[in-house]
Amino acid sequence: MKQLTKDVLAQWNRLKPLRDEAKDKLSRKFSLEFNFNSNHIEGNTLTYGQTEVLLLFGKVIGEAKMRDLEEMKAHNIGLKMVLDEARTDNPLTETFIRQVHRILLREDYVVYRNLPGGVATSYTVHAGCYKTRPNSVITLSGERFEYATPEETPLLMTELVQWYQAEEARGELDPLDLAALFHYRYIRIHPFEDGNGRIARLIMNYILARHGYPLIVIPTKTKQEYLSALSSADAAVGASPADGARATLKQIQPFVSYLEKLMRAEMQTDIVIAQGSGGQWWFNGGWVSFHNSTVEQIICEIQADPHISIRSLADRLSVNASAIQKHIKMMKDKGYLVREGTVTRGTWRVLLTKL
Repeated sequence: MKQLTKDVLAQWNRLKPLRDEAKDKLSRKFSLEFNFNSNHIEGNTLTYGQTEVLLLFGKVIGEAKMRDLEEMKAHNIGLKMVLDEARTDNPLTETFIRQVHRILLREDYVVYRNLPGGVATSYTVHAGCYKTRPNSVITLSGERFEYATPEETPLLMTELVQWYQAEEARGELDPLDLAALFHYRYIRIHPFEDGNGRIARLIMNYILARHGYPLIVIPTKTKQEYLSALSSADAAVGASPADGARATLKQIQPFVSYLEKLMRAEMQTDIVIAQGSGGQWWFNGGWVSFHNSTVEQIICEIQADPHISIRSLADRLSVNASAIQKHIKMMKDKGYLVREGTVTRGTWRVLLTKL
């Protein structure tokens, strides 16, 4: 771990124990950011605002695929399960990893595909069970990259968990290095038919939480950097799945550096929030500030009265209705504000979070 990250970590640790209010804010922020981004990386189509309303209020706004909604809710349950387990003294086991996978996928499902020549085929994805067919990925360079075979997977997963238990007991690896190495080795095995990326990011944060480290969100906007860091590590490790499952820390330094940069940024933001000196609003991984005080007044009025009309807003703020409409359109376009129900009988919902 670089000195700059150590300095930020020391600053973060000096703030402990955190006030309950700060803990609640940081927990709410991480849960929303992690669930949204980890699923979005895998193709979930829910917007940030839809994710927030679903997780915080159990409601759906706008159009959404039922599969994406169920996937997001299941992922949130999986996250809670992982963080709860991290607080125990129980060792990490394959059984627990399979349980988390079963929570994420919810049930078995069939995938149908059309092969060249018009031949139709299908296979079943089993929740909580290791893969029964080979899996691979097309790399950034356009080449096919093979993961461990179904025959290799059980032994490699047993070795991975045993290695982790031994390294954790030895206590020589920094928790971030330990989490990065587990993530990489796991990905090179790719033990399940589906959900491997989400499991890797969940268990990575399980390891960090278990050792009192700040948690990491891999933002969708850095997806290419994430994949490039893994690809650079692959180039150093080699194409053999067995070698990947036994990679060394030195070989995966590009990936470790990527995660370290994310952790440092996450800690710096969390320090600001814990100190109570942050910006007014938080949305989709960043602070939001408004140069026009009327916008903040509109937000506060809507939060106090979600049924308020444009005319009432104009009267209360002594601003003409057209200006109110302009500000509201801007917030709706950016995803900060949504309207639920009809024009005359609907309600407003602010999707900015005050931290």
